[in-house]
Amino acid sequence: MMKTLGFVEFKSIAMGMEATDEMLKSSNVQAILSTAMCPGKYITLIKGDVEAVKNAVKVGKRVGDIFTIDGYVLSNVHPDVFPALGATLDIKNVDSIGVIETMSAISSIIAGDVAAKAGNIELLEIRLARGLGGKGFTVITGEIASVKAAIAACEAELEKTGDVVYSTVISAPNKQLIDNLL
Repeated sequence: MMKTLGFVEFKSIAMGMEATDEMLKSSNVQAILSTAMCPGKYITLIKGDVEAVKNAVKVGKRVGDIFTIDGYVLSNVHPDVFPALGATLDIKNVDSIGVIETMSAISSIIAGDVAAKAGNIELLEIRLARGLGGKGFTVITGEIASVKAAIAACEAELEKTGDVVYSTVISAPNKQLIDNLL
C-alpha cells in the first residue's frame, strides 16, 4: 500500500522537470503533482512505498543540486490526505470549518495529515502553492470541538518550524461559503 509521500521543491522550472524525470525513472513511485508554481519554482509530489519514495527524493535532490530548495518524505500518511490533495472528497455535511494557512506547500500537507490523525474530522482540501506565492492551506470540517482540536494539533506541530501564517475555526459557516468551498 502506498502510504508515503515525497516532496521536492526546486528554484528552477527546467531543472525541476529534469530532476522529476530522473526521480520517476529511478524508483517505483507515482507522480501526484509535478508543476511550476509561484514565484518561479517547480514542485514535485510523489507517492509510493517508503523506500521507493526515499530513493526518489534522494535522486531528485541530487540531480537538482544547487537548484533544490528542499526535499521531504512523509511516511504513514493518513489515507484521506490523498483525495484532499485533489479536493475530490464527497462531503455531505459541514458543521464547522477549520483553516490553517502555511508558509509552504509541504507544511499544508503535514497539516492535513496531522489534522486527519488528530480526531474526528474530514479533510475538505489541501491546496498547494499554485497562485499563492509558495504558501498552502488546509481546510477541514467536522463538529466544532473536533475541528478546534485538530487545528490546535496542527499549530503545535507546525510551531516547530514557524510555518503557520494564520488559522481559524468557523462555527456554522454560511451556506454561500460552503457552496464556494465544495
